Amino acid sequence: MTTLDLNADLGEGIGADDALLQIVSSASIACGGHAGDETTMRVALRGAKARGVAVGAHPGFADPEHFGRRRLLLEPEELDAQVRGQVSRFCELALEEGVPVRYVKLHGALANMAAEEPAVAAVAFTAIAGLVRDLSVLAIDHSAQVEVASAFGYPVIREAYADRAYLPNGLLVPRAEPGAVLHDPEAIAERAVRLALKSEIVAIDGTVIATEAQSLCIHGDTAEAVEIARRVRTALETRGIVVRAPY
Repeated sequence: MTTLDLNADLGEGIGADDALLQIVSSASIACGGHAGDETTMRVALRGAKARGVAVGAHPGFADPEHFGRRRLLLEPEELDAQVRGQVSRFCELALEEGVPVRYVKLHGALANMAAEEPAVAAVAFTAIAGLVRDLSVLAIDHSAQVEVASAFGYPVIREAYADRAYLPNGLLVPRAEPGAVLHDPEAIAERAVRLALKSEIVAIDGTVIATEAQSLCIHGDTAEAVEIARRVRTALETRGIVVRAPY
């Protein structure tokens, strides 16, 4: 039986969280850095709990003005404090709401920097050590995140992106470049099926990239997010692929 997790970034104060929670199997919830606050975290946690959706913490640079998508060069101590502070507060709220935190997924510029630079990944993953028992890391496949998280002993769930274009090396095309964000729900759905059945994704230049991704991300802040998620889930299930969280 072929399975694939569908995850969405939620609790960011934009997008249609309620609709997405009826489609996805995992929710990566913003925890007050790039977006979100205590109220949005609680709402997202309660929504995920009601629908049986697995929950993860989604920390990023504390830079809401740029939605955490601006690369910041922080001292290791400051980066540690930002990540640890966000994830620990999220875990406290999740405990109060009776929702287990299954994983951590880095957001935006922090995620991209950690994908490229092992030192950044090491600081981020050291920061979450000991916060939750059996915490997994949802990490961009083909990246330093996978290598570092594995070396630190975290269970790693490899992730691909449904709505982002890829470079031939398996990393994402920077958002500032043309074609970096995909918008056609039908084409994205076909891409998801190919990933699930053939374990491959096609880069922006046509290069076919082998992937071990177990989870597919649909960004919750794009205008077409709900339609994309519906098309992807329908396409997967039509081909006999089970949408299920791996936690």
